Amino acid sequence: MNKDHWKLWEVFLRSKNGLSHKHVGSLHAADTEMAIQNARDVYTRRSEGISIWVVPSESITASAPDEKEPLFAPSDDKVYRHPTFYDIPDDVEHM
Repeated sequence: MNKDHWKLWEVFLRSKNGLSHKHVGSLHAADTEMAIQNARDVYTRRSEGISIWVVPSESITASAPDEKEPLFAPSDDKVYRHPTFYDIPDDVEHM
């Protein structure tokens, strides 16, 4: 495969003390194995990760920032989705 035709991959990394994967950048690679190896070499140079996800950019669908109002406004009228009135016990972690 010609390097000019390699897929663009989005890289997500889970840090040692993190609970979820976070987007850390993008890279080009010929296949999934190469994408994982390149992501490891580029984004975990200081051993800061415990898990890597690579996803072809073409597989990601995102909303546009200018669609914010119609997309997120409906949830504002559902107060049960905003747990500001709940008491969370001290022994509950990661809330």
